[in-house]
Amino acid sequence: MPKEKLLTFTDRGIYCLRANLYLDPWKPVDKAIVTHGHSDHARPGSRHYIAQHDSVPILKLRLGDSPVTGIGYGEPFSINGVTFSLHPAGHIIGSAQVRVEYKGEIWVFTGDYKTENDNLCTPYESIKCNVFISESTFALPVYRWRPQAEVFAEINSWWRRNAEAGKTSLLLGYTLGKAQRLFHNVDPSIGRIFGHGAICNMHEVLRTHGIPLRPLERITSETDRRLFPGSLVIAPPSALSSPWVRKFYPFATGTASGWMQVRGARRRRAVDRGFVLSDHADWPGLLAAIRDTGAERVFLTHGYSAVLARYLSEQGLDASVVETEYKGEMDEETDTQDLPEKS
Repeated sequence: MPKEKLLTFTDRGIYCLRANLYLDPWKPVDKAIVTHGHSDHARPGSRHYIAQHDSVPILKLRLGDSPVTGIGYGEPFSINGVTFSLHPAGHIIGSAQVRVEYKGEIWVFTGDYKTENDNLCTPYESIKCNVFISESTFALPVYRWRPQAEVFAEINSWWRRNAEAGKTSLLLGYTLGKAQRLFHNVDPSIGRIFGHGAICNMHEVLRTHGIPLRPLERITSETDRRLFPGSLVIAPPSALSSPWVRKFYPFATGTASGWMQVRGARRRRAVDRGFVLSDHADWPGLLAAIRDTGAERVFLTHGYSAVLARYLSEQGLDASVVETEYKGEMDEETDTQDLPEKS
């Protein structure tokens, strides 16, 4: 009789039959473990959610009254003999990989992850396992990130030049994850930093929960426009196409995204400057993460999964693609639908 798989891929999400529990389901279920708060992984409608402690306020903001249980990193819990634990994914605040163990067999589901320490969220942790389920958002050899310090030196230099020219620097990044990373790592001595309402909503939720972020000035209809020249304004990408940006003239626009690695992406997004900064692992990061697990089998989800599966197979690994409804960074950059501006 064939051995029962510890996790299976269904039309509702990644499922553990023995525990009757789903990982990041995209349809409503009774019980779900959620790796992080981005809307392609944290879907509404389930009866009960389990997530890392720092994700709890994010999920409560996004999912309404559904009960959410917070678990610390490395804190095991068991359901019907299956042991689960959450481990740092390094993607955004509160992001976690899910380790699943039963009778000595270990599977790890990463959700989304990055291997570089961003100085804000808990750094990625490598976990030994038999089967590894990995994202592959940027799984092409062209995607190789420069050290974060170099990118922020570029951002700070851009902001200084704009300030000297009497311009506002409008810096775009998705509301959950990128916005906090930008705010936490830019040089505040250059000038004042303001936030779009949706970003400030998330910022305040995280600060109230105890995340060590400095206060961020919210832009409201009463904010004196004379304060904007020389300042940095952090906003979601969707703000660029709205009338909201008119109050900042004259301004320069920049966007921070892994997609900026590819020539032409900046032009398509109608911004003046692109900064290559991603909260996902690059090609070398993905390869190193997979190698370090020691996994005998690898399943690849959203992104350039077919390319990575082919490469790993050529290296002798048992690698295959699984279809999911996760979107990666492309979805995160418009991830503001449940975060109203609120002046």
